[in-house]
Amino acid sequence: MPSTIPYDPSLVLGNIVPQAKLDNIVKIGALQAPSDAAQTNLNSLITLKRSIDMTIQEMIDMGIDVSDLIGESQDIGTQIQKAAIDYGKAKIASEKAIQPLRALVSEVSEEIESPIDYNKSMIKEMPISADSLQMNVQYFSYDENAQSSESHATTVSSFVSESLSVFGEGQSGQASASAQSQVNSQVSRHSISGTLVICITCTHKNAQVFAPFIMDVDKAVRAWNAIFPDNMIKTNDPMSIAKIEATADTKADKSFNILSGATYGSSFVGMVHILNTTDSSSSQSMETVASSMQETFDIGGWFASGTGSFGVAASFSDSAKNLLSVQNVQSHCSLVTMGIIPSIKSNQVKMGVQGFSDFDPAKQMQELSTLQGATASENNSIASAAGAAKTGQQMMTLKNGTITSALSGLATIDDGANNIIDTNSMMTAMDDYIQKCIAGGSNLGVPVNYYLKPITQSMIARAWLAKYYPNKFNQAGSADDSKDAGN
Repeated sequence: MPSTIPYDPSLVLGNIVPQAKLDNIVKIGALQAPSDAAQTNLNSLITLKRSIDMTIQEMIDMGIDVSDLIGESQDIGTQIQKAAIDYGKAKIASEKAIQPLRALVSEVSEEIESPIDYNKSMIKEMPISADSLQMNVQYFSYDENAQSSESHATTVSSFVSESLSVFGEGQSGQASASAQSQVNSQVSRHSISGTLVICITCTHKNAQVFAPFIMDVDKAVRAWNAIFPDNMIKTNDPMSIAKIEATADTKADKSFNILSGATYGSSFVGMVHILNTTDSSSSQSMETVASSMQETFDIGGWFASGTGSFGVAASFSDSAKNLLSVQNVQSHCSLVTMGIIPSIKSNQVKMGVQGFSDFDPAKQMQELSTLQGATASENNSIASAAGAAKTGQQMMTLKNGTITSALSGLATIDDGANNIIDTNSMMTAMDDYIQKCIAGGSNLGVPVNYYLKPITQSMIARAWLAKYYPNKFNQAGSADDSKDAGN
């Protein structure tokens, strides 16, 4: 992932700056700089090659020789390969070095109260910086749909002449009229893979500074004594405070820093990966075994009925159908924004399986009964048996066509919908982020440059003496303080 602006929540405008935390943020920024520079170099080379390739295509269309330019494009391709390797190495090295420093950044912290008099001090916005934007977006989409079907139908039917051991009218016989096995299977796989990576870094022109900066001397004394317990300002000894004031502009005059102003920037780094895979496999097995035993019947009718085209006395019919459809949706989203919180909108992904269209074993048995009723006759004769055989064969042929159509046509069944974060959500968040950057405002950004105001011990001593002993110790005030700084 690209780098985000290093930020520590404890570095609040107007607060005392914990030097260790500020140093930690500065170190993180310094460690990110090589990988950011390598990424910028890689992106610039990629942009250059695409521009040159488009120019080559335009020149070819105009009939201009581009052999030399093609060589330059190939040379840039070699540079891109090297730049990509350098970027990968720099990014891995920086991340390894940054991880221990990032672990030192705490979301919750406690600090000593700031010595600023917030009632008298004011924050001003001044457009002393500049608006800028750097954006790098990569999108990858892959859609694959693979379908395979296999139909294996085997019909084993023995003619009566082959399956009977005894022929003749008035004799007992046993016939295995029909044996049929049919297997149909279909496998369908649909896979959609989409990955979106967005990296945006902005700087904002408006800076915020305390002007005027008014110090509350009592809060300043308490803050100093908490930070430097070995060099406290003793308010019960005015002479010692006067001696402290005399150390101004010397090495003995210690200080702490106040975050009095900052320029701001913001960053948007997001990645979303969606994988939607649907596997559907269907199989159907139909086995119809009809055994007919008849003591005596007419030779013509017996032959027509015993061929397997139509079973007069079917005793067993079985239909089994199996369907398995599985949908697997995986979504991985990562979004880190600094300075601006965009709106996040989820989208619905429809869950669905596949089912056979109008194929029901119970319905098959009902139609079989209807067929038997249509061809049944109380008085068997050669004509009636022949008619029954003809009608049965037509119905079976029609039914085989229905089965084939049912197996080859699968209908999608919507099962439900889940809310997920997808590429549309990321693009919505990016649009909102850009709009907020354009609109501007005082509540945008995280500090990218810190203005530190040193508060020295002599400064606190001067302000304290000016407040409590204005006539005895007539001292000049700070340039940032107003005349009533001690009031």
